Amino acid sequence: MASRKTSRPNRDSGDKYSVLLPTYNERENLPLIVWLLVKYFGESGFNYEIIVIDDGSPDGTLEVAEQLQKVYGEDKILLRPRAKKLGLGTAYIHGMKHASGNFIIIMDADLSHHPKFIPEFIQKQKEGDYDLVSGTRYRGNGGVYGWDLRRKLISFIFLHFFSSFFSSPPLPPLVHSRGANFLAQVLLRPGASDLTGSFRLYKKKVLESLVEQCVSKGYVFQMEMIVRARQLNYTIGEVPISFVDRVYGESKLGGNEIVSYAKGLLMLFATT
Repeated sequence: MASRKTSRPNRDSGDKYSVLLPTYNERENLPLIVWLLVKYFGESGFNYEIIVIDDGSPDGTLEVAEQLQKVYGEDKILLRPRAKKLGLGTAYIHGMKHASGNFIIIMDADLSHHPKFIPEFIQKQKEGDYDLVSGTRYRGNGGVYGWDLRRKLISFIFLHFFSSFFSSPPLPPLVHSRGANFLAQVLLRPGASDLTGSFRLYKKKVLESLVEQCVSKGYVFQMEMIVRARQLNYTIGEVPISFVDRVYGESKLGGNEIVSYAKGLLMLFATT
């Protein structure tokens, strides 16, 4: 297995990394993900800030975030809440407006994305001066762990429903966690191995440019960002990651999100 060790960075590089954490009902996960971010940024020496964008969580997530801000300081934990749930894509746009870093990191707040990979993202970006670096579950040591039967079944049905339209004869069964990503690869050919992932590092000016081009909201936003990056000839690096399904709370992936993803996929297929 390849080593996860990265060389210690230059603390005086002048770069700053703004981590955007959209939250909705994440009161149990938020303290741990913030602690891990502080730990790995502290060990690596990179300058950072964490921006929490809470969408009116009824479980008290914002109150937990306020306590974390008192612990770690207002210079490290920024709170930019919204009154109600307005979608993942718009949450990133909202957070980016308040970011002071020249690099933006987007990731899930539910512990699906481990902050230990962030130093690798940064090292990869510096090696090739990439415009964006995307975590991939489908190369090297990457993988998906902990999916329950429900999520596997959703992915399975989604894959075979759409493959009946775009493949003759229909495709054979695939590893369930790859279903949506596989279809996106077939239809869009994005030049990246994990189109549906949501753990990425962007140059801020690149992310701003991509946001101007994107029309999607919700989970489709992530997919469109990679497709638009390819159209604009931005360079993409990849780092293998392990995706682990949430331990606390309920998944936000439901029927409405699946339908939205399907519509977005077909829209991008028709317009790109």
